[in-house]
Amino acid sequence: MLTRYRLHYAPDNASLVIRLVLEEMGVPYETVLVDRRRNEQDSAAYRALNPNGLIPVLETPQGPIFETAAILLWLSERHGQLAPAAGAPERAEFLKWLFFASNTLHADLRILFYAEKYITPPQADTLRAGIRPRLKQHLQLLDALAKRAPAWFCAECPSVLTYYVACMMRWMALYPAEADRSWYALPDTPAMQTILAQLETRPATHTAIAAEGLGPAPYTSPIYANPLEGSAT
Repeated sequence: MLTRYRLHYAPDNASLVIRLVLEEMGVPYETVLVDRRRNEQDSAAYRALNPNGLIPVLETPQGPIFETAAILLWLSERHGQLAPAAGAPERAEFLKWLFFASNTLHADLRILFYAEKYITPPQADTLRAGIRPRLKQHLQLLDALAKRAPAWFCAECPSVLTYYVACMMRWMALYPAEADRSWYALPDTPAMQTILAQLETRPATHTAIAAEGLGPAPYTSPIYANPLEGSAT
């Protein structure tokens, strides 16, 4: 089968979610490294694909797509996998949690990771301290969802949402490297911990581990990507 997609990625960036989903779907794709050490995300060529200069971009026959949730939703609809079908009774609930993950959880994570972009540097740690209780609350909501175990939020039959949340929980344990991360404890969300452990046994995760140097337990006991070419976005 001919390659239809080109994924512009950097190790352990939001592109990791897209890689995992493409692997889980069994869809052929190529990868293009965006070297953040050289600020390639700010190059004219990359900005032509994503004017915001953020990773990832997925090039498709219909043109380049950016924004993680948009790519995930497009892929699930295009290939009829990893999400409830349009018109299915569970579709509405799935969509609200997918956009919760994107618009609420991921948005708050960016504040944690890049507080200096939102406030003056001397106040960055105060902002980070303020966002951590919100993140813990988000995790409790997701753990309650995992305990209910809808078919689209489990490890036995993972959805695009399952992989999205797994990657964000990985990043919570690692980033920002210089800040206090003691607020995050995976056992506080036991249902999610079970899902993450099961995801680590899947071939898609094994492929991502090899491709991006993520270590043997990338969700439950994460280490920094090797080689290191950026941090989570």
